[in-house]
Amino acid sequence: MASEFSFDIVSQVDMNEVKNAFNTANKELMNRYDLKGTKCEIELEDDHIMLTADDDFRLTQVFDILFSKLVKREVDARMIVKEDPQAAGGMTIKQKITFKQGIEQSQAKDLSKKIKDAGTSAKSQVQGDAVRVSSKSKDDLQKVINYVKALDLPYAVNFINYR
Repeated sequence: MASEFSFDIVSQVDMNEVKNAFNTANKELMNRYDLKGTKCEIELEDDHIMLTADDDFRLTQVFDILFSKLVKREVDARMIVKEDPQAAGGMTIKQKITFKQGIEQSQAKDLSKKIKDAGTSAKSQVQGDAVRVSSKSKDDLQKVINYVKALDLPYAVNFINYR
């Protein structure tokens, strides 16, 4: 049996879920009657999504389609970042959608302090853009997970490497 158990608290989006949401949004975009014959499209690139539309109204519709699919695939809305729309060639508008990755250093320190003040025997330490929580008791780690889930944080958190 391990002498100490641990897990990491991170803020990262599952790109497989983003790809699945992209595919279903693209299918809906192709089948929507009000968007047929328009220049509306969604492009998936390595770490972001590019939306293209004829005008602001259609761009909003395309984003709403994508956003609803992302939320259904359990991608946290706090991770989605919309950049300002840019004029593109051919009378179209483009908008870049990116995803927040990682916990900022100051936020990680604040989260680590909150965990230490929670009253469990769990220890927390900042490791880059993640917070490692360790304890001799699995029950304490479960309490920390529930405590962090109950916090109203301005960023989404995931729990990985539970050992």
